[in-house]
Amino acid sequence: MSEQSIDTHAPHQATPSRWEKIWDSNMAYSFRRNPVAMASMAIFLLIALLSFLAPVIAPYDPYDPASIDLMNSEYPPAWVEGALPEFALGTDDQGRDLLSTILYGTRLSIIIGLCAVALQAFLGISIGLIAGYIGGRTDSLLMRMADIQLSFSTLMVAIIFLAVTQALFGSETFNRYAVFFLIAVIGVAEWPQYARTVRATVLAEKKKEYIDSARVLGFGPMRIMLRHILPNSLSPIFVISTVQVANAIISEASLSFLGLGMPPSQPSLGSLISAGFDYIYSGSWWITVIPGIVLVVLVLVINLLGDWVRDVLNPKLYKG
Repeated sequence: MSEQSIDTHAPHQATPSRWEKIWDSNMAYSFRRNPVAMASMAIFLLIALLSFLAPVIAPYDPYDPASIDLMNSEYPPAWVEGALPEFALGTDDQGRDLLSTILYGTRLSIIIGLCAVALQAFLGISIGLIAGYIGGRTDSLLMRMADIQLSFSTLMVAIIFLAVTQALFGSETFNRYAVFFLIAVIGVAEWPQYARTVRATVLAEKKKEYIDSARVLGFGPMRIMLRHILPNSLSPIFVISTVQVANAIISEASLSFLGLGMPPSQPSLGSLISAGFDYIYSGSWWITVIPGIVLVVLVLVINLLGDWVRDVLNPKLYKG
């Protein structure tokens, strides 16, 4: 058989699948070589998985009054003398199982953080695209709004807004819709971070030849912004979003600790820390300390993942 016939009947090389392409990408390669990123991702996924499976794996339901007994309040964790075996991490001041309450509270804190960041990204990306692409007075007006917003801290804006809202609607209505109020105020308070980043990308991209070609082909401004310019802004957006999730969780915990966030009947990490702070000097340290440790670990691993994403997506920092 001739060499030509052998080459003709040689099997074609299989096209790599989508998962194989992802596995062989620079980001996946960097992730496999970074033990800190791998450990942070594993811890975050473990915390998120346990919290979102709380209705299935939690020993008790902290929202069910039938499972709460005030006579069981302030029992210590299982490794401390005087504990009850059915409460592994002890109980809080209301007699709720602390392990179950932390699982439900962590889920609520993560949901608030993710939804608040989604709102921040939507507002900031929209304003940044419009300001950078249109320019002129529109750009100046929107950026001055961003400057005014940045002159106030997130907590200052949130405290004023939530205090006024609580006074207008009353404590009962505020507690019922506290999740939505927190998402709204944290989301609105942080949009300038996205707007400034996206605007800078738009100003750089709209002068390039492919944008001129898109205009010549008759594409409208909306299509150019969403289909051509926005994809080139995704790298810094991912980095900002990772950091902002941690900031949003911290903001929620801070507001709940100050009494302007989640009520005690709807446990979050912040409200648990706040509820236990009054009992820490009486010896019931676990009500505050254990949720505080969970909050610190959660924010820490998210920030470490954010640092890794920043290093990978920044060509000046990425070393392969």
